[in-house]
Amino acid sequence: MNKEIERKFLVKGDFEKDVSCRKRIVQGYICAEKDRTVRIRIQGDEGFLTIKSAANEGGWSRYEFEQRISTVDADELLKLCLPGIIDKVRHYIHAGNHIWEVDVFHGENEGLVLAEIELSSEEESFELPVWAGEEVTGDSRYYNARLATEPFKQYTQQI
Repeated sequence: MNKEIERKFLVKGDFEKDVSCRKRIVQGYICAEKDRTVRIRIQGDEGFLTIKSAANEGGWSRYEFEQRISTVDADELLKLCLPGIIDKVRHYIHAGNHIWEVDVFHGENEGLVLAEIELSSEEESFELPVWAGEEVTGDSRYYNARLATEPFKQYTQQI
C-alpha cells in the first residue's frame, strides 16, 4: 500500500536562501470529493495522474497512487478537470534529514505560501525550519483540492 504521510505549515519569513531547485506545477482535479481525489498534474516537464483517499483523523496520512503520464496526456486530461486550476511554484529545501517542499501559489491563491514535509511514519521526528509557521496539517482549507474551488483569496477577504 502506498501511504503518504505529510505535515503542512504556513510559511513565515524568508526561505529563498535555502532553495536547491524549483519547479512550476499546474494541476486540476477530475474528482475532488471528501473521501477521494483524482488529480492531474504537470510538474516541470512531467505529467502525473494521482489518486488519493481521505486522510486519517489527524489529517497526516492517506493512501496515494501516483502514475507518471505524458505531458500530452496531462494537457488533455486537464481540459476534463473541474473548474479551478492550481498554479504554483514548488521550492525544494534540504533541512536536517528531510526535503521540505515550499509551494508559492499564484492566480486565485496568490499570497499563500505552504511548506510540507513527507515522513516515513507518523511518529518520525523532524527539524522545524525557522521559516515554518503555524501547522495546518488536517485543516481542509489548505488542501489543494479545496483551494482549486475555494481559493485562498476568499479566506483573506473574510478576515
